[in-house]
Amino acid sequence: MHIEEFLEEQVPAIDAMIEQFIPRKFEKHSTIFEVSVPQYANNFEALNEALAKPIWEFLDRGGKRWRPSLFLLICESLGKNPKDFMEYAIIPEVIHNGTLMIDDIEDQSELRRGKPCTYKLFGLDIAINTGNALYYLPLLPLIKNRNRIPSNILSKVYEIYVIEMINLSFGQAMDIAWHNELADADMIDEQSYLQMCAYKTGTLARIAAKLAAVLSGADDRLTDKLGRFAESIGVAFQIQDDILDLTGEEFTKKKGARGMDITEGKRTLMLIHTHQKATPADKERLKQILKMQTKKQELRDEAISILEKYNSIEYAKEYAHKILRQSWSDVDRLLPSSPAKEKLRAFATYLIERDI
Repeated sequence: MHIEEFLEEQVPAIDAMIEQFIPRKFEKHSTIFEVSVPQYANNFEALNEALAKPIWEFLDRGGKRWRPSLFLLICESLGKNPKDFMEYAIIPEVIHNGTLMIDDIEDQSELRRGKPCTYKLFGLDIAINTGNALYYLPLLPLIKNRNRIPSNILSKVYEIYVIEMINLSFGQAMDIAWHNELADADMIDEQSYLQMCAYKTGTLARIAAKLAAVLSGADDRLTDKLGRFAESIGVAFQIQDDILDLTGEEFTKKKGARGMDITEGKRTLMLIHTHQKATPADKERLKQILKMQTKKQELRDEAISILEKYNSIEYAKEYAHKILRQSWSDVDRLLPSSPAKEKLRAFATYLIERDI
């Protein structure tokens, strides 16, 4: 099966499970009110207008849902029936959508998935609160099933969640500091960039893999290796996102223009590579354009031409493949041969070769 077909097949079941725990309309028998009974009353109109409505307006825009698909593939690769773990697969996906809402505010973005950002539609207050709620609502399956999950497993799951949520904030802090010049962006090297990606984009892939492994009964060593593999997928995915921002026609349509990362002054592997290889004149010109945070396409195109001059886009493509190859070699030795394992490998490759 082609990976795109596999992902498309997963979406309806994943969305249905999300809706089971985060309904389109809150009502008396919604899961949250079963595990946390209101002491006085609930104004469902307020909750639906200021929470359910913006959540589902955003979720209905689509998305690949690749993080829960990764979760389910890892369960299957460990010999489990993925259908038995569908409730928990939604955790990284819901968190991911919360981070997107908050990112759009922090970046002052205009569009997300081809539509105005949530804060543009509903206001800053609702968008911030909704994004934050999406960090915690996906824990409802764990709370609901807490008596069915062994206590040592549940403890590990919550520990993973807390650590990874801290990592998310660390990654975002680094990214914000660099493109707002709160830290010396000229001193960023590849290792610093990769750590930012590991914190920011790698975290949700890593949490998907580690939760799947722990809930499937994997030991600590295999859980760690699967987490590292998934992290590399997340990092490579971010690198590919950065590449598509400069080169992908369909991808840039969703963002509204080509080279929006340049407007935001974001540091990428391509910028770091160019900074290392470029002449002083080219480095200075690139720095000037980034500082402008320009919305002029001709200036963004000029910056992109400098990156192309030093083959930085091709360098980034090869780097993404390299880190994926290295992390797969560890997992390859530990996972038994199976169709699910081969699908997992093809899944990882697809994510870094996609064009949208």
